[in-house]
Amino acid sequence: MRTLAIWSIKGGVGKTAAAVNIAHAASLGGTRTLLWDLDPQGAASFYLRVPAQLEGGARIVVDHTTDLGWHARPTEFDNLSLLPADFSFRRLDLELDATKKPRKQIARRLEPLTPRFDLVIMDCPPSVSLVSEAVVRAADAVLVPVIPSTLSIRTLEQIRAFVAEHGHGRTELLPFLSMVDRRKAMHLELCESCLADASFLRTVIPSASVVERMGLTRAPVAATQPSQPVAMAFAALWHEIASKLRGSQ
Repeated sequence: MRTLAIWSIKGGVGKTAAAVNIAHAASLGGTRTLLWDLDPQGAASFYLRVPAQLEGGARIVVDHTTDLGWHARPTEFDNLSLLPADFSFRRLDLELDATKKPRKQIARRLEPLTPRFDLVIMDCPPSVSLVSEAVVRAADAVLVPVIPSTLSIRTLEQIRAFVAEHGHGRTELLPFLSMVDRRKAMHLELCESCLADASFLRTVIPSASVVERMGLTRAPVAATQPSQPVAMAFAALWHEIASKLRGSQ
């Protein structure tokens, strides 16, 4: 089982939309996918029509007497399950801090899921916390959506340093360009600069109103408008990620 985290400490970069669309793209290829909504806002849960409520709340994340997989819920899409968010996740740092070896807790909770899932994608809250440290330690790769702006690129450097410190040399950092408007000269200029960095994935996710409409359709873009360029871009992004994961095995 491979584990991905989608994380940024900057809001408004398309993090949750990317998590949902990448998870759906993976499931379309037959990959048994679990999307874990760790953000107390519960946007990924909302997009997939699953209530953002988890029996036992944040405590379940550190309760090793229960199987985390029991709380995974099927979605409307084959091969795609969701572990929903809960508003109590705002206190997840405290639950982790009350355990021994808190930074290892998420990795330990994921291990028993291996027989049931091929891929776990964690949609992480946009913050730097003990949860972030535990997620980075558990993930094979951290996907970072970067919009073409100076502040977003600055944020990437902060994340790069954080992953280097807490990933123990085994967690790969995979930034990708998100919400790109090719009509804007600044976007084109900054995209060129980002893609000169070999660590960036080559697939670019365009800015698109159909992504904004996910709040109304409550479904991945490919499920409602598969011919849209952004739907094909998310599919291409997943294939690029999958190739990276195979290469790192």
